[in-house]
Amino acid sequence: MKKFFLLFVFTFTLLISCTANETTTYYLIRHSEKDRTNPRDRNPNLNIEGEKRAQNWAEYFKDTQIDAVYSTNYNRTIQTATPTALSNNLKVDTYDPRSMYDSIFQKITKGKSVLVVGHSNTTPVFANKILGEDKYPNMSDDDNSTLFIVTIKGDKITSETKKVE
Repeated sequence: MKKFFLLFVFTFTLLISCTANETTTYYLIRHSEKDRTNPRDRNPNLNIEGEKRAQNWAEYFKDTQIDAVYSTNYNRTIQTATPTALSNNLKVDTYDPRSMYDSIFQKITKGKSVLVVGHSNTTPVFANKILGEDKYPNMSDDDNSTLFIVTIKGDKITSETKKVE
């Protein structure tokens, strides 16, 4: 009986330490360059440069394990996310930016590496929600190259930004 108790304590301790060291990484980007020929089009596609950048994002992430890809439900964000999703044999899941980083999203993505594609006014907000602080301002409307990386390991949350041309 004593051996079983010690085995139980050892197993329980091991499980707790593994969970505490679990790492979740969010890669957050704004959609690639959109077609601006019709200013009244609220759901434009990517333009030629945007299509190239979407492919460049897939190339950038080719050596990064991506477990899930999320996008808002707009042509330009889905088209930006799709090449990376396809290169990782994943589908693009949509999220509602009005309820970003809610408890359901946190639970589903815990311990994973996740690409999230949004907009100039949602991508930094999403990063800030994960961080629990207003660290990043909205992006300029011509910024399609900033990558936000937010990492959660146990109780520690870190972030950084990179320009990916």
